[in-house]
Amino acid sequence: MDLLNTLVNKGLRRESPTREEALAVLATSDDDLLDVVAAAGRVRRHWFGRRVKLNYLVNLKSGLCPEDCSYCSQRLGSKAEILKYTWLKPDQASQAAAAGVAGGAKRVCLVASGRGPTDRDVDRVSDTIKAIKEQNEAVEVCACLGLLSDGQAERLREAGADAYNHNLNTSEATYGDITTTHTYADRVDTVNKAHAAGLSACSGLIAGMGESDEDLVDVVFSLRELDPDSVPVNFLIPMEGTPLAKEWHLTPQRCLRILAMTRFVCPDVEVRIAGGREVHLRTMQPLALHLANSIFLGDYLTSEGQAGRADLEMIADAGFEVEGAGEVTLPEHRVADRGGCGSHGEGAGCGSHGEGGGCGSAHEGGSLCGSAPAEKGAGAVPAVAGEPRTDLVAVRRRGAGTDLAPNA
Repeated sequence: MDLLNTLVNKGLRRESPTREEALAVLATSDDDLLDVVAAAGRVRRHWFGRRVKLNYLVNLKSGLCPEDCSYCSQRLGSKAEILKYTWLKPDQASQAAAAGVAGGAKRVCLVASGRGPTDRDVDRVSDTIKAIKEQNEAVEVCACLGLLSDGQAERLREAGADAYNHNLNTSEATYGDITTTHTYADRVDTVNKAHAAGLSACSGLIAGMGESDEDLVDVVFSLRELDPDSVPVNFLIPMEGTPLAKEWHLTPQRCLRILAMTRFVCPDVEVRIAGGREVHLRTMQPLALHLANSIFLGDYLTSEGQAGRADLEMIADAGFEVEGAGEVTLPEHRVADRGGCGSHGEGAGCGSHGEGGGCGSAHEGGSLCGSAPAEKGAGAVPAVAGEPRTDLVAVRRRGAGTDLAPNA
């Protein structure tokens, strides 16, 4: 397939595909799917070998968010019967993080619902970061607290944070259909603040909200230009009690195409399978490891994930290995300049050069918040694309904010 040969060669050279080539990946047939996975897998292995980085979520503050993000179970007006609690104390959060690290996680993601942190909130999180680092100096800590004000990213960096997550989620053109209480530009500004403070930027998307192929390509190319080090790909978990509870557009095959397209556009970046992999990829999860080099271990923010032990067995059975604490995730050329998936210069993006709110590492429970969905535009994926699997959606009842042992 000439298209796939072209995309592999571009990926190995860190060159960007064209929009038309990216759209063509999403339009491939099921008959060609394994060829697509194999091609994107070559790019993934070239830059990341067979390593899989494990990340672990700690929901510091759950529910009661004032934002109206349609996909989020913590949104304003959500009727989802999720855990609701205020800030965990630093020792509670550190204990929760330790469970993930013991399970093999290399990075701990500290998430809090809300529009963005107050200065007092930054102090709380700073104390938590220090407590975690005192217990395990080598662990990476990523904060995910929503929209940042001036100076807050620098304070998190000084406290020991390694990264900051803030997802774009969807294309700029359709962002207002999903959220009304803040803007796409607000999100871009926060990622730029993280970059400027010297934090490793993490920003990704949510697929399955009724978007078109064009929307998916738009957001991934926007991410390439924004230059994060890691790109989480979430698959919408349609939680009962949220405006998008009836949105079941995804199939395992479509999820794999989306991951492949993301890998081709951002060849040398940490592509992470985030929320929804168990719900939508299901038994095809091992194939997705040929495309992404990073996953979340165990549960998500407000929903349950696959058992942590099952995650580890899946990685081993598929012929991959868990990335060790002493291994560097990103390719050497990116680490040298602390770059993201591309340069910050004109026309650059993920892999194009020689360097390396509520928030949304895993969208369903603590990502940035947004609004009730507006009418979907032409070209949206038809509702019959995926069969509802409500049996696979379970509210988290263990771990952070409870007295029960976490799933790690």
